[in-house]
Amino acid sequence: MTVHVLIVEDDPVQRRVLKQAVEQNGHACLLAESGKAGLGLLKTRGSEIGVVVIDLAMRGLDGLSFIEAVHDLGMDVPVVVQTGQGGIDAVVEAMRAGAFDFVVKPVSPERLGTAIAGALKSDDPKGRSLRRARHQPVGLADIVSASPAMTRVVDLAKRASHSTIPVVLEGEAGVGKEMIARAIHAGSDRATKPFVILNCSAIAPELIESMLFGGDAAEGGDGAGERQHAKFLEADGGTLFIDELGDLPLDVQVKLLRAAQSGEIEAAGSSRRRKVNVRLISATAKNLIEEVKEGRFREDLYYRLNVFPITIPALRRRKEDIPFLARTFAERSSLEQKLPQSVGVSAAALALLTAYDWPGNIRQLENAVFRAAVLAQGRELAPSDFVQIAAQVPGFEGDARETGAHAADRSVAGTAPSLVEVKASEAPGTHGAASEEADVENDGVFPSGSLIASTDETGNVRTIAEIEEELIRFALRFYRGQMSQVARKLGIGRSTLYRKLKDYGIDPDNPMHDAA
Repeated sequence: MTVHVLIVEDDPVQRRVLKQAVEQNGHACLLAESGKAGLGLLKTRGSEIGVVVIDLAMRGLDGLSFIEAVHDLGMDVPVVVQTGQGGIDAVVEAMRAGAFDFVVKPVSPERLGTAIAGALKSDDPKGRSLRRARHQPVGLADIVSASPAMTRVVDLAKRASHSTIPVVLEGEAGVGKEMIARAIHAGSDRATKPFVILNCSAIAPELIESMLFGGDAAEGGDGAGERQHAKFLEADGGTLFIDELGDLPLDVQVKLLRAAQSGEIEAAGSSRRRKVNVRLISATAKNLIEEVKEGRFREDLYYRLNVFPITIPALRRRKEDIPFLARTFAERSSLEQKLPQSVGVSAAALALLTAYDWPGNIRQLENAVFRAAVLAQGRELAPSDFVQIAAQVPGFEGDARETGAHAADRSVAGTAPSLVEVKASEAPGTHGAASEEADVENDGVFPSGSLIASTDETGNVRTIAEIEEELIRFALRFYRGQMSQVARKLGIGRSTLYRKLKDYGIDPDNPMHDAA
């Protein structure tokens, strides 16, 4: 039997557009001009209908009332809702009522096809595609978005992959800049060559020059020191991704400009020049124009590197992507944890996640879903699995408290009686992408999640130094070694942070090594 897509739309023009888009994706259609007519078709031909696409704002029986009526009939057909720009409150209510996904008008055939395909697979475990693990390569074809702004980003990235001009990726921490950089590299003719990363915020400023260009060749006598340390030489023939470009020291900016112009590098302390063939992709969370005005970034380097800028929108600016991302992260975490069955995300949980603004963007969303999936007791994630998120979204506190007591008991079991809480919700979690690829299994390190004990095993108060060391280790782990962000969140300068790392013997690349 052919599975049909039921289109419920009171605007005849929109109905015709949707019909063409659905048929373009290879599906058969049933059309209804009102919510009441759509319910009639569900009652008479429900066995043929696999997905419903409905407009939220209709005369008579609107989209929200339609979803409630479908549930009253005891039917489990997935519903994809359409909304106009700015209708996020109504969308949250629809997701809460049980909508599977939502799309924003005007919806592209590709986005609608993705939503329908996901809905058709939602009740078929055998039909679910296993999402790629975080450490597997990501291509531009793997980036699916419902947001026009993000679709524009993917289009620009595709164009950039066909050339070798420098690219600057702009956007807040956690939006997926490294993922886009990797996708550009994977789509280029350098895909089989190295993709090398240098994170300027994760390295002491005085070490960045030697990391980029190499040390004194005289150390090895044959240039071996350069080959071993220079990121430019490691990336020869491929792509060098310079993350947090705005943190590059001014003296290193001069050498980077020379390398970008001439394609030659010169190791620190050496007069010998080496020819390199490297494609430069940079990323920054800072406003480089403002940095230029303040004298912290060279204007000539800015114009040399900023040939092809791509601005990646924050997740709060593209909330239509949240349901898809949340399901993808839940499925991925199920795969990585080797769970017998993929963990789903309930409609109420999707409504909660969509309502939240995600200051840490995709990285924070991925961390939240990953943690919830690891600790989940059922087959679907509920609002009670996101207690910290629900506490910050008006109207959801009650949903989280209904079944949240056992989660709270579980999170503090086995810890000391007095605890200092570190609010993980105030900072980024993870990324469907970049340093977004770092692991998020904090529970193996801090058994109490985001709680740091203020008393020791004997019941005595711990020293300030002990708590400070543990907090620094936690912050390094939590912010994936982003030194500027760690220092800012801890309320100290970067130089102070580096001094404390030295005092406590903390390796920023492996903060839990030798931890007490």
